[in-house]
Amino acid sequence: MSRELSELYRSLAADADARDLGVPEVLRHQTDRRARLRVAGSTLAVALVVVGVAVGTQVVAPQAATVPSPAGTPTAPAPPSASPSPSVTGGSVSPPVSPTPPGRSPGTTATSPGVTGAAQPRTPTGIPDRAFFRLAAANQIGIAPEFRDLEVLPDLCGARYSSEGAIVQRRTRNVVYKLPQNPGAGHVPDGTYTHSITIYRAGRADDLLDELRRAVRDCPQQERPGDSAPVLSRQRLLTDTRYGDESVLFEMRRPDQDVNGDPTGVEDVRLIRAIRVGDVVTILWEQGWENTSSQRAQVDADSARAVAAVKVWLG
Repeated sequence: MSRELSELYRSLAADADARDLGVPEVLRHQTDRRARLRVAGSTLAVALVVVGVAVGTQVVAPQAATVPSPAGTPTAPAPPSASPSPSVTGGSVSPPVSPTPPGRSPGTTATSPGVTGAAQPRTPTGIPDRAFFRLAAANQIGIAPEFRDLEVLPDLCGARYSSEGAIVQRRTRNVVYKLPQNPGAGHVPDGTYTHSITIYRAGRADDLLDELRRAVRDCPQQERPGDSAPVLSRQRLLTDTRYGDESVLFEMRRPDQDVNGDPTGVEDVRLIRAIRVGDVVTILWEQGWENTSSQRAQVDADSARAVAAVKVWLG
């Protein structure tokens, strides 16, 4: 053995003698601890790899298809859309359309029972005396009105009114009056009215006014009996100030004759006004007295009185 190798062994032995190698139990404990740390580290590394693979699969792979419900299982309806869809032509969004109740045309509005607008006049069943107006004191001549069965309208080229079939009740009377500026009792009257009040079935009173307007338009002139020979009468509608719910005013004109049947050169004018209040129609037909003509101011004043009396009666 060479001198260098011998020197190396002696140096190694001296170094080993200087170190504390410990007892066997301590060495085994340190060895077991290092083994456990290596196992734990390997387990953690495997777990991290598994988690990473699972996350990647969720991101990359498509969502699994939904398993259909078994046959016979009720399916919940899809919730309604939160807002209407715009039209396919690109127009504005259409509002939702409410379903139409059975028996009602689209666009009509249902009315709740018991909810009404303005109070509707009631339809009466009988006409009391108080429904007729009283002449103003200045127009009274001492002759009381007399209830009679009279024609309520003049003949207009033979016109017929289908609204007659809707009449509930009618009463007529003859009223004699004087003009305020003329003397009273003991003198000749200035005119007479055939005054009527008619109740129609609900919603039918306005038919009479429509038919009357048409009858006047369709009969611009006709022959009427005169004192000695027929005379030509001309009819026309007049513009009327509104009385009641609606009114129709027309005139009849014909040449005036004296007692011998000769023309006097003036015209005889008759005014007729029909006024509707709810389902009631009142008519004033001014017929004059001994060749007098109707005075518009007087007919207007008595028409206003007639409407007021009907309204008080109807309440």
